[in-house]
Amino acid sequence: MTTTLRPHDLIWLAARDALEGVTESWVDGVWHTGLPVVVRRDADENGRIPVGVRGLKRDQCAAARVKPACVTRVVSPEDLVSLTDLLRSPFITQPPVQVAFQLAQQPWPWTWGVTGSTGYALATGVPVIHADSNLDLLIRAPLRLPAAELERWAKQLRNALCCVDTQVETPAGGFALNEWLRDGKALLKTHTEPRLVADPWNREA
Repeated sequence: MTTTLRPHDLIWLAARDALEGVTESWVDGVWHTGLPVVVRRDADENGRIPVGVRGLKRDQCAAARVKPACVTRVVSPEDLVSLTDLLRSPFITQPPVQVAFQLAQQPWPWTWGVTGSTGYALATGVPVIHADSNLDLLIRAPLRLPAAELERWAKQLRNALCCVDTQVETPAGGFALNEWLRDGKALLKTHTEPRLVADPWNREA
């Protein structure tokens, strides 16, 4: 399967042994090819895809690598926020999905999506969220975004039905929106190491 994979994408694999480098014993009893793994932000000198395997418990997360040829399906965070799909979700009454639904009814000057446990639940139907779950969001920002518009987004979410964390994805890496708006700088997560920057769009910062 040929497609450009990005951090937070959910991918399905052709076989159980597609997962390389797993050391956690719980994976054998929990994960199967009907469930996706999530693309991680990391580098691999052999061209493999760094992924994370999610378990049924909150503390169950295992790192692995997979060959691109083993990928059979890809779902991106932005694939999960159509109004129709959110309304049809069995989790529509849960606060995180309610907040996502409210955001999806409004026009925004960027592409955004849902990640984390809520994204996993929406993509799989597996009940890994509950009334107290957080909502993790992702904004795609290949070009610099107006701070005023980002503040409008953040302000709306401050009084949301659940705790909301927004990650902004730039060509240089990803950063936490609330941290950047509050401090004027943020920890930029790159494929190699995190860096504290004031300008998350500057690759040389």
